[in-house]
Amino acid sequence: MRRLARLSFIFFTAWRYGMLPLLRDILKPGIRRGVLTIICWTSPGQSLPRGERIRLTLEALGPIFVKFGQVLSTRRDLLPEDIANELAKLQDQVPPFSNDESCRLIEQALGQSIEEVFISFDATPVASASVAQVHFGLLRGTQKHPEWEGRPVAVKVLRPGILPIIDGDLALLYDLAKIIERLSEDGRRLKPRENVAEFDTHLHDELDLMREAANASQLRRYFVDSKKLMIPEMYWDLCHTNVIVMEKMDGISIGRTAELQAAGIDFKKLAADGVEIFFTQVFQHGFFHADMHPGNIMISLEPETFGRFISLDFGIVGALSQSDKSYLALNFLAFFNRDYRRVAELHIESGWVPANTRVEELEGAVRSVCEPYFDRPLKEISLGIVLMRLFQTSRRFKVEIQPQLTLLQKTLLNVEGLARQLDPDLDLWKTAKPILEKWVSQQLGWRALVDGIKAEAPSWAQILPTLPRLIAESLAQGRAPQKDQNLELEVLKGLLLQERRTHRLLVGALLFAGGFLAGILIIGLGLY
Repeated sequence: MRRLARLSFIFFTAWRYGMLPLLRDILKPGIRRGVLTIICWTSPGQSLPRGERIRLTLEALGPIFVKFGQVLSTRRDLLPEDIANELAKLQDQVPPFSNDESCRLIEQALGQSIEEVFISFDATPVASASVAQVHFGLLRGTQKHPEWEGRPVAVKVLRPGILPIIDGDLALLYDLAKIIERLSEDGRRLKPRENVAEFDTHLHDELDLMREAANASQLRRYFVDSKKLMIPEMYWDLCHTNVIVMEKMDGISIGRTAELQAAGIDFKKLAADGVEIFFTQVFQHGFFHADMHPGNIMISLEPETFGRFISLDFGIVGALSQSDKSYLALNFLAFFNRDYRRVAELHIESGWVPANTRVEELEGAVRSVCEPYFDRPLKEISLGIVLMRLFQTSRRFKVEIQPQLTLLQKTLLNVEGLARQLDPDLDLWKTAKPILEKWVSQQLGWRALVDGIKAEAPSWAQILPTLPRLIAESLAQGRAPQKDQNLELEVLKGLLLQERRTHRLLVGALLFAGGFLAGILIIGLGLY
């Protein structure tokens, strides 16, 4: 009954804000479309632009639908540009829950009273969102951690009773996705169920604050010695699935440019540092903060850390595989070298474009996307827009864009927007190119060979001495049942493949070392 009432409210809200005509337009011709056409005549909001109608509907339906719209705004490979731009404006502002409830949840999670854990604690939250809210306090030292005494901390508390609400709204979203997929003429291309499933994963990840703490801890480890980025330390003894305690970070939001300017911040350096931080996260670590809006980024004004970035809220992070990083780095380098054929080849080699795609045809499509950007200075080229256009072009060739890349594209657009807001003359390519070239050199140059030899060395020590025995045993069991024979044959093939790989690496290493020593000898003889 509750689910039916919620569904009725969704239908009424859609009618109120003029969403029904949009739904009618995507339906297949038939009775349903005719009935919906009649209902649409009375819709009061149909004069608004379609993107605005969708945004207003999601805002009226509540925080879960707002967050879904935020996630959906990253799928620019699937959505028209006007809708994606409007969804990107969604703001998640939710009234805080009661101070007493917040204190109760903290005490329940920590197993101690507020007074036992904190010297002082501000029960009034400093920030509130759909999933959690944040409080400030001063820690008490413990027998185990006396150094904690008087440390300022931020306490993040998960909103109570949020899981049943989320699960209920997600169930409705799945139902709506199935309806759209079944009744819409373009339902398959829009992939509504896949998008809801992706949102489901992101949202449930955010409900586990220990996951957010782990994300923050990993990024902090990568940048522990950085002079450009600060990430709060987690107090693991006080972290739980619904409550986490972290170092309090003092700074000014990057969106308050007037205050930053008055404080003497160098905007040009700040913009370049921000771009460098992002590309370092992506290509060096393959692990990046994917929610980099002004509310989650501050600038330190403390004398010892003046001008450094401060990152907050790590519920959403992106992770890239080695192949993803290689694909992106080589694509960017090929693009700026205007090697459109190479860009096309990389799309096919990635496996996301059908193997029978004609390279020449894809090359022409890529050229039509990229060439206009070279009529303007490099500093005016948006890598995020280029990536988005490439994704849209790829859709024409039936490419399946990976979720982690669309998340990257969305984050890149945010980073570019913030950087150019600080420094309109920023040459993004000048900042990013050295990082890309360094990464490509490390992965494809002689350093990669050395690193590969080092990484494989432990397995060589185990495999090589036992290889003759394993081969002999396998051959001796020639009369075993066919099933066992096939299994052992696969094992043998794997071992032989590993042996060939090892042999190639050894030969390459020996040739490299031999050439290097020979060069030294020749030079030495010449000098002598």
